[in-house]
Amino acid sequence: MSSSSGVQQARKALGLRLRDLRMDAGLTARELAKRAGWHESKCSRLEHGRTPPSDADIRAWTLHCGAEDQTDNLIATARGVEGMYVEWRRIERAGLKRVQESNLPLYERTARIRNYESCVIPGLLQTAAYTTAVLETVVALRDAPNDIPAAVALRMDRQRILHSGDRRFAMLVEEWVLRTVIGDADVMSEQLGHLAAVSSLPSVSLGVIPLGVPRGAGWPVESFIMFDDSRVHAELVSAYLTVTQPGEIREYTRTFAELSRIAVYGPKARALITAAIHALG
Repeated sequence: MSSSSGVQQARKALGLRLRDLRMDAGLTARELAKRAGWHESKCSRLEHGRTPPSDADIRAWTLHCGAEDQTDNLIATARGVEGMYVEWRRIERAGLKRVQESNLPLYERTARIRNYESCVIPGLLQTAAYTTAVLETVVALRDAPNDIPAAVALRMDRQRILHSGDRRFAMLVEEWVLRTVIGDADVMSEQLGHLAAVSSLPSVSLGVIPLGVPRGAGWPVESFIMFDDSRVHAELVSAYLTVTQPGEIREYTRTFAELSRIAVYGPKARALITAAIHALG
């Protein structure tokens, strides 16, 4: 999904929600426009996603449709649409160091982080060598600026939040992440040993979803990080997704809870990590 097509889809989805509110209120587009003091074509533009609604537009819409309880939710959705889908090339063109710097304030002000990873070890639990190998792949695949040492240093520095403040970290990884060799066997062995050690921190809960476990509703999904209950970052192949709409955040909350249910923890998780180390030979 490209940045532009993703934003347009989100605009259309928001427009459909506005249309449903209008129809539930028994209003024609012409009547709603008249009540709001708009040109009659404005309703059509908003409902079809051709014009992004302002906060004032949404307040007027919900007022005249008798749906003021939906105002805050719709405003949060509208504010997030334009910044939802951002192509990786756009994010990384200023350098990988800048990506790490831009996220640091968000990590520092968050009290509860929930992270599901289907591809790599969570960034907060990575070693410097593992992070270096990951970023080398990013540079090779996306032709990003090669400022890897500076980016790695910043990511390592960010890990101090694991040991400071009253924060909680719930981390989930698929077992195949433990078995996927990033870098080489030495890099992976060091990384897996570090993962086992950091999982014993009082602030960290590490769950591993075993291979072969009945999935039920806990299908593998895109990797995502939840920052308290206010924001979700998800990684797509071509773009970076930011979710702030409360209804969508609840979907991620339910997904994380279901994935947590089928994970193993403590000695069972560490046994899977140890088995992965042994498999490296």
